[in-house]
Amino acid sequence: MFSMQIIALALCFSGIGAIIGAIISNEWKVTSRASSVITATWVFQGLWMNCAGNALGSYHCRPHLTIFKVEGYVQACRALMISAVCLGFFATILGFVGMKCTKIGGSEQMKSKMACSAGALFLCSGMCALTSCSLYAHKTTSEFFDPSFVSQKYELGPALFAGWAGAALCLFGGCIFCCSFSAEGNNSRKRFSFAGAPSLLSSRSREARATKDLVATPRFSKEFKTNSYV
Repeated sequence: MFSMQIIALALCFSGIGAIIGAIISNEWKVTSRASSVITATWVFQGLWMNCAGNALGSYHCRPHLTIFKVEGYVQACRALMISAVCLGFFATILGFVGMKCTKIGGSEQMKSKMACSAGALFLCSGMCALTSCSLYAHKTTSEFFDPSFVSQKYELGPALFAGWAGAALCLFGGCIFCCSFSAEGNNSRKRFSFAGAPSLLSSRSREARATKDLVATPRFSKEFKTNSYV
């Protein structure tokens, strides 16, 4: 049980790190214009900046000037990714407190509830990141394969794959947290049933023994009285 929770927390923590790396990255979609290796230029965009670089290693980035001129799907991706990081932050705290190997968090029942809540938050965080990256990728691919789209066409950038990887780690770690909680609940119910069975049998045996004694006592007293008169 301890090892499962430690592995789950490590996976989720790595997933949150990958999601943060995807947010700050400017390579959500990339394109290249190259007539030769020397004159090759790359243009890549992220959630916060538009950048351009060349084969000599120099690049320049320009942030989005105002939020009202940013396309709607970019704003939605921003909100989802920020929500994923916030949910992952609270889930990490709850997961650390709810682990069985820590000495904080109160009773065992309270720690189990915290671990289950951490798993649910990690699942929500992974779903937010997965939705954001999938939405951005769908918009990019639809523009790339649309023949009527005449503007600059882009391809999927490395940040999308980092976001997908982080979302998968959060989902997997959250599932492990929830499974550990359910497994612990089943073990506690089994311990209760095994502890209650002997007590039930012992109570029935005591009742049977008491009934036997009550039935046998008058017989012995009657025989004793008969023998005493004889």
